[in-house]
Amino acid sequence: MQASVRVANSDLHAKFGPKLITSVPGPRAQRIVADDHRLISPSYTRGYPLVVKNGRGCRIQDVDGNEFLDFTAGIAVDSTGHCHPEVVKAIQEQAAQLIHMSGTDFYYDLMPQVASRLSAIAPMPGPHRFYFGNSGAEAVECALKLARYHTGRQNIISFFGSFHGRTMGALSLTASKVQQKRRFAPFVPGVTHVPYPYRYRGTGGGPQEEEAYGLSCARFLEEKLFKTMLPPEEVAAIFVEPIQGEGGYVVPPNIFLQELRRICDRHGILLVADEVQSGVGRTGRWWAIEHSGVEPDIVCIAKGIASGMPLGICMAKAELMDWVPGSHASTYGGNPICLAAAMATLNIIEREGMNNAATVGAAAFARLGAWVEKYEIVGDVRGRGLMIGVEIIEDKQSRKQAGALRDRIVDLAFERGLLLLGCGENTVRLCPPLIVTQEETDVALDILECVIEECVMLATR
Repeated sequence: MQASVRVANSDLHAKFGPKLITSVPGPRAQRIVADDHRLISPSYTRGYPLVVKNGRGCRIQDVDGNEFLDFTAGIAVDSTGHCHPEVVKAIQEQAAQLIHMSGTDFYYDLMPQVASRLSAIAPMPGPHRFYFGNSGAEAVECALKLARYHTGRQNIISFFGSFHGRTMGALSLTASKVQQKRRFAPFVPGVTHVPYPYRYRGTGGGPQEEEAYGLSCARFLEEKLFKTMLPPEEVAAIFVEPIQGEGGYVVPPNIFLQELRRICDRHGILLVADEVQSGVGRTGRWWAIEHSGVEPDIVCIAKGIASGMPLGICMAKAELMDWVPGSHASTYGGNPICLAAAMATLNIIEREGMNNAATVGAAAFARLGAWVEKYEIVGDVRGRGLMIGVEIIEDKQSRKQAGALRDRIVDLAFERGLLLLGCGENTVRLCPPLIVTQEETDVALDILECVIEECVMLATR
């Protein structure tokens, strides 16, 4: 089946497709992988043996000269593609002027520049204040500490399926994979996890049933949790991903987020939106929570904000960030080079990336959606913009999660020159750079469809 698709789109694949000159991994890659296994922490979750040498746009070249089509974007980090010339120029020019002078102790203009730029596109009314760190986990740690500091309350609510990071505070909020927490207890106390509306796993009904399901998940807090074990006046914040990332690219009904906002307002609880993976234009809007019309109190930002440079940001309503000097800080947070990359990234996404994510994402979603009826192993397709998940199952009747089959699909795609990642128990995630073209997307989906058809045929033999 792969051959038939390639013949039908031979010119497209020749121009926009991957270019493999060796089997993968090639000989150089194999040597480096062997060295890595000997020297590097085994805690990293490598899926397949890709050894990267360089990247441009939506393409990655490995150390053996093989060129891949990248639909991972460094786990949704390289939002403007690899080595976008405007980002590279901003990094080079800043590095020639100032590499580091800790913003914890001194001032420089890029910090208020980036803050002002983000304030103008914030998903809640201003004024705002900003904290700069180095990663998504650090942005979450800041939000956790700030929520407790401002409210004087200790308890936090998070959701099953959530991923907020691996540092101890962020890990305490995380509930996506048990291995992430195994043998690291005790965790930060005061965190309670509650159900998140996973439509495909919770209801198979139409829009009305899905809304009722989303509403019931939110109302679980008042109808059960607050009546039995957690006084609402002792809850500082609810941390929620507007779209769950590591949990499986799960998109909740808008009414779920809307009801969370109402619950927070009733009880003086802060609503924290973790937009680390879903923010900065990836869903076709600046922030995924904007699709629901909900205004959060605090937003956690990282990944795509600086096109690969390490930057994490906690954005809050100004009145909430009322702590005093020494309460929280970071030596490297808001590094000048990272902030210069962020300014260039925001320019590119505003000019073209966000609209492209909406347009190309909609076309991809339309094609992928047809696969639910076409292929027995495709259970669900969900997402917004260029944040799309394809859930792989054993069969339609049981909906049994097929994690091993999902992994096989990702591996086969790699062997054909397409880079993908999994998320959740059994979902393939598509999160290419926001500048990906329609032609590159068509080729990537051709390859993915060929792999899925191959797996279907093998299963029926």
